[in-house]
Amino acid sequence: MAQGPSGLLKGALYRVYERRLLKQVKSGPIPQHLAIIMDGNRRFAQELGLSRMDGHVEGKNRLESVLEWCMELGIKVLTVYAFSTENVSRQADEVKELMRLFKESFRAVGDDERVHKHRIRIKVLGDVSLLPKDVQEAIAYAESRTRDYDRYFFNLAVAYGGRQEILRGLKSIAAKVKNGELDVERIDEELFSSHLYTANIPDPDLVLRTSGEERISNFLLWQLAYSELYFTDVYWPGFRKIDLLRAVRSYQMRIRRHGK
Repeated sequence: MAQGPSGLLKGALYRVYERRLLKQVKSGPIPQHLAIIMDGNRRFAQELGLSRMDGHVEGKNRLESVLEWCMELGIKVLTVYAFSTENVSRQADEVKELMRLFKESFRAVGDDERVHKHRIRIKVLGDVSLLPKDVQEAIAYAESRTRDYDRYFFNLAVAYGGRQEILRGLKSIAAKVKNGELDVERIDEELFSSHLYTANIPDPDLVLRTSGEERISNFLLWQLAYSELYFTDVYWPGFRKIDLLRAVRSYQMRIRRHGK
């Protein structure tokens, strides 16, 4: 449908504002690790009269755009909360469709020319044993094809829970102590961090959540101890470039205020 004069003017003003905001943000300190709780796919779809699966597909498409925006800004590490351990208990038909979407997406990302051109390493954080075998194979395909890349890092938390991750790390350390492989006096924050899914990944500088909810929802509980938090009421599929730029601008204002 063609836009009227007011719509064209609004679009032109939006683009001018976006360019101005982009220039402003790029002149300041950029977070090296951005973590996102992608929330609102289903509510987005409901408000537009779409199916829940349509909302998830739109959310996947938005994620591809956000990854490109992050690279444009110079954000080296992007971690997104894609599927929690609690999500496993959703309606069976929705989970089945999500698993199909995951399988297709991981296969596609493993073959994506943009991923190889920009040397983006793909890594999944979570208990992949909870996922169907074909999804596990698709994840392994994407990870193996990008294992040697080190320019950008794209982490997807799938079948992930922060408390479960901490318990997993504790059990691993306890087993080493029990077997005499580790002296209990050597246990410190650095060693504990090395037993988490995020081993060798820097903690997030900025954690962003969409949809208006102001909760962490069991996401990166250990890692976000000193992260800046930013909440926006935009549903994830409707998340725009200016929303990302505003989040980064807020981060910049805070660290300047704190003298970091």
